[in-house]
Amino acid sequence: MPAISADVNRLGIYGHSAGGQNSLGALLFHGDFYKAAVSSAGCRDNRMDKTSWSEQWIGWPVGPEYAASSNVEHAATLKGNLLLAVGELDTNVDPASTLQVANALIKARKQFDLLVLPGAPGAGWGEY
Repeated sequence: MPAISADVNRLGIYGHSAGGQNSLGALLFHGDFYKAAVSSAGCRDNRMDKTSWSEQWIGWPVGPEYAASSNVEHAATLKGNLLLAVGELDTNVDPASTLQVANALIKARKQFDLLVLPGAPGAGWGEY
């Protein structure tokens, strides 16, 4: 089997939904390693997501760990190239979550791309 090689100086990541939150998190929390991300339909702050999902994994009551994992709270630490994508009619993750992180990135004077898909649901790329 041939060896697989990668140029770790040009490493990117992508994700959708929880993966969208984590792909952006890669640039916010590990921007020295990851250089680019495509992040779609992500919950950007678990204080805004469905409580039943967040509480399973982060716990109750809402404590400092929620802010510690927030894409919105850490937007100013962005390093690398970012494409945010969101469907206007996403019923799983509120599209406002992506707009909140976009606003925080703008306030922090960070460069990024934003793709809003009018009339599109957010359940998966195949539905766009």
